[in-house]
Amino acid sequence: MSELLRALEASDCSALLGAAEDVHYADLAHLYENLDEEKRDLLLKTIGPELATDLVAELPYPLIEGALEHFKPAQLRVLLGNLSDDDRVDVFQVVSEEAQVRFFSLLGPRDKELTRNLLKYEEDTAGGRMTTHVGRITADMTVKQAITVLRRDREDTETLARIFVVDEQGRLVGKVRLRDLAFSTWDTPVFDIMEPADETILATADQELAARTLSKYDLIVLPVVDEFHHLLGVLTYDDALEILQEESTEDIEKLSGIGGEQSEVSYLNTSVTAQYRRRVSWLVGLAFVSIGSGYVMYRFSEILERAFVLALFLPMVVAAGGNSGGQAATMVIRAMTLGEVSTGNALRIAWKEARIGGLLGLTLGVTMAVFITFILPQLQRGTGSPFDFLHLAGAVSAALVVQVFSATVLGALLPICARAIRLDPAVVSAPSLASTVDVSGMMIYFTTVGAILHLH
Repeated sequence: MSELLRALEASDCSALLGAAEDVHYADLAHLYENLDEEKRDLLLKTIGPELATDLVAELPYPLIEGALEHFKPAQLRVLLGNLSDDDRVDVFQVVSEEAQVRFFSLLGPRDKELTRNLLKYEEDTAGGRMTTHVGRITADMTVKQAITVLRRDREDTETLARIFVVDEQGRLVGKVRLRDLAFSTWDTPVFDIMEPADETILATADQELAARTLSKYDLIVLPVVDEFHHLLGVLTYDDALEILQEESTEDIEKLSGIGGEQSEVSYLNTSVTAQYRRRVSWLVGLAFVSIGSGYVMYRFSEILERAFVLALFLPMVVAAGGNSGGQAATMVIRAMTLGEVSTGNALRIAWKEARIGGLLGLTLGVTMAVFITFILPQLQRGTGSPFDFLHLAGAVSAALVVQVFSATVLGALLPICARAIRLDPAVVSAPSLASTVDVSGMMIYFTTVGAILHLH
């Protein structure tokens, strides 16, 4: 990589080409992202369309169209033809309509048909992510015939680790391993050595479900079929890794209240204005919601005036609810993402988290009661209010138990409710939970301690 950087700085095309051939395309894509426009142009024009094919496929989506603009039509025809069909479809899905029409005119007849068929599927579906370059044989072949077909198609096939068997209408009927073909006699019928292809995914299914299926069943490739069980293509394990990375990044951002479309461009190369737009809406909205917390304090200001020592424990009670609710929400969202629970399990989830919340609340309540009863008197002489430390401990502990219990149940149910009304659980849970628990925590705290200590 250091040689390549030196060649770029010196604009030495010969050295640059030699160095680029020794660098992995993923590293080349990362380097390209961090170059200025002049250096990008030099890099792409030097390495040419053949070497740039994998680099372009690896680039963040916002940079792809700009990278392709560096090539002449004849070079683009080579580059687009070299792309695997799933990568080519990804390119067509992210470029402008004008560029899409122009690039489409450069494709050969076969690639045009493949691309047109794949573009029928949404980008975030199994069909939108699959490749049609799959090892495909028929059940009525012999082993010798099957190997002859696979040898002919080996350059265009994504993987030969799993070979799929179809009938005369192209319907998936089984699968076979290359080693099973290799160690069988020439005249053995494929039908005799194939296994059932039990795990499939519809082309219209969500990409996250497809990735989870690959992971759950430890598959190398997952067959993608239509509603009539015709084999359309496959999803590979590297597709699953990419999908899961995208989905986990999206969930993390939404849990943090970051809106808008996920950017594939690296953090340092994302503009300040883009980051600002994605963050500001939630912050402004939550700022207004948080005014509710201030109103609750204003509403119960009389209690604080009569016993200001209660202000010492207010942040702790509110934060404990936020923390326990956040833990519950995280566990439920993870279980939903892995397909372990659904909206039909709402009552079981609520009952489970109610017991957990009760135990957590009791543990925190007892701990705080011990602190207030035995340790706090050593730090100050009195409560400064018409009640002693023992009564203060009981009131604060009771409020803490109620707050943790309610926040835990709420944190568990919010993702379920969000999914039930077709909202993203990650979007609704974290920001809504934090603000809701803040307001409800103050209400619970002031109501509970006020009733127990007779301050109303």
